[in-house]
Amino acid sequence: MTYDLICVGAGPTGLACAIEAKRAGMKPLVLDKGCLCNSLLHYPTNMLFFTTSEKMEIGDLPMAISADKPTRTEALKYYRKTAEHYGLEVRQFEAVEDLHRTNGAFRVRTRHPSGAPDEHRATRVVIATGYYDIPKPLNVPGEDLPHVSHYYTEPHAYWQRDVVVIGAGNSAAEAALDLFRAGARVTLVHRGAQVKRTIKYWVLPDIENRIAAGEIQARFHAAVTRFEPGSVAIRSAEGEHDLPAAAVFALTGYRPDFAFLTRQGIELDRGTQKPKVNDETLETNVPGLYVAGVIVGGEHTSEIFIENGRFHGKQIVASFR
Repeated sequence: MTYDLICVGAGPTGLACAIEAKRAGMKPLVLDKGCLCNSLLHYPTNMLFFTTSEKMEIGDLPMAISADKPTRTEALKYYRKTAEHYGLEVRQFEAVEDLHRTNGAFRVRTRHPSGAPDEHRATRVVIATGYYDIPKPLNVPGEDLPHVSHYYTEPHAYWQRDVVVIGAGNSAAEAALDLFRAGARVTLVHRGAQVKRTIKYWVLPDIENRIAAGEIQARFHAAVTRFEPGSVAIRSAEGEHDLPAAAVFALTGYRPDFAFLTRQGIELDRGTQKPKVNDETLETNVPGLYVAGVIVGGEHTSEIFIENGRFHGKQIVASFR
């Protein structure tokens, strides 16, 4: 069969695109290499969203929460229930490998976890793959060691253990505080002179006060040079030395899969890596191929969030009529 729209990515933006297509009387299909809202699943277990629930809602369905702002668990439940409410056809753990447009339709080639290939057809395709699946590497020896991770989950396993957190943005600050409060011995490492001023306003004084009190150690103007089992080597003005580390969380940011976009023939701006799109329709230079969500911003991943990316579905589907 031929779908009216295939959405590559089952995050909030991809689901919103499929919902708008379905509300317009079309038949959409959602594909994802992971599970539903795979990026949100890998957020810290106890994460509290910065935004309020009404700014995360899609499909005009209210999100019920127990406090002022939604938790990760509440958000995941909401998006599951929303997909069920609209009866979306979502194929999880089916990775999209390539797209080919022939005779006015796309052939979307996928692969199942078993290795078996599959193919779907659609008149239009939206790529809404986000950016959280590809961490920005430090490119230093030992980065692939098992105690080094680019994702933080929860702190219990690090009680009374040495942990190094690399970075100085929201993710790093919140992880460092969470680990400290669970009894870990935490050292924060950052190339800059201080933690970033863009940290959430209620987190910034907390992390600064913990550092000032010596409860969280901080190594500023420091660069990681290598990882070893049980330690991290850093270089600063004082020279190079090792920090003990039972675990390392390198929370230095993430980026979209630009290589996947270019393989589909999408032109990217050389400076920003933003896809070249029609600003009104979000259609790329490839007819019938659209982008939505954070990838519209290219390298500028702080420009688009769930709050504004969720409206891309309405914008795209409105252009079909």
